[in-house]
Amino acid sequence: MSPGTFSPWSLLRLLQHAALLVATALHVGVIVGQTVEELRSRAEQGDASAQSYLGMKYDYGQGVPQDYAEAVKWYRLAAEQGDAFAQFNLALMYDKGEGVPQDYAEAVKWYRLAAEQGDASAQFNLGVRYNNGQGVPQDYAEAVKWYRLAAEQGHAGAQLNLGVMYDHGEGVPQDYAEAVKWWRLAAEQGYDFAQFNLALMYDLGEGVPQDYARAHKWFNLAASRASAEKNKVYASARDQVAGKMTPTQIAEAQRLAREWKRKTWD
Repeated sequence: MSPGTFSPWSLLRLLQHAALLVATALHVGVIVGQTVEELRSRAEQGDASAQSYLGMKYDYGQGVPQDYAEAVKWYRLAAEQGDAFAQFNLALMYDKGEGVPQDYAEAVKWYRLAAEQGDASAQFNLGVRYNNGQGVPQDYAEAVKWYRLAAEQGHAGAQLNLGVMYDHGEGVPQDYAEAVKWWRLAAEQGYDFAQFNLALMYDLGEGVPQDYARAHKWFNLAASRASAEKNKVYASARDQVAGKMTPTQIAEAQRLAREWKRKTWD
């Protein structure tokens, strides 16, 4: 951020690194309609997809009592066969200490194996680990590498964090225009943190020409879907920008926000 442009709500830009993912994705290699017994039969015969999906059943207590240790058992069997979905989920279990003692280094091991197969969520989480120095030495350049791979696949959290790296000049030369580029991609997916950051750039004129109407639009959109706590911050920022605008500009900003919602959510 440029000297002299600090504002109370800009503190959020220091807190933008998205949290580790805790959700799993659908496993396309498994027939969803199979019973637990059918999955178990396939899993016991060594079918990696069935092992992976059975692990998820135990992980979330779907059709079986929730049992993290059993989930880890099946995830591991599939992960050792190279199943990226299982590698990612096994990494999560180590990350969260569910079914196994928490072990960031072991989590990184399995994230890396999945990430090297192109799994965007694993790439993102591996980037977070390098960013925070958990399980690996802190390395911003390596974090940028993994964020970028995930961001280029459309991962909104990675797009957000890659924008932060450009904003702060961590692992890459500071480049506000590049930060705006990645925040815009995440903002267009409805990610409120990215919408807030993009709004702030328009408000301050960093990486884009200063434009209060577009700042108001993105603050407004961020506030419209945020939790109660974040909504207060976003709405406050929007209202402070509104204080620098004419009624005509405010009306235009509201029109832009309505148009975006209509195109994106309807």
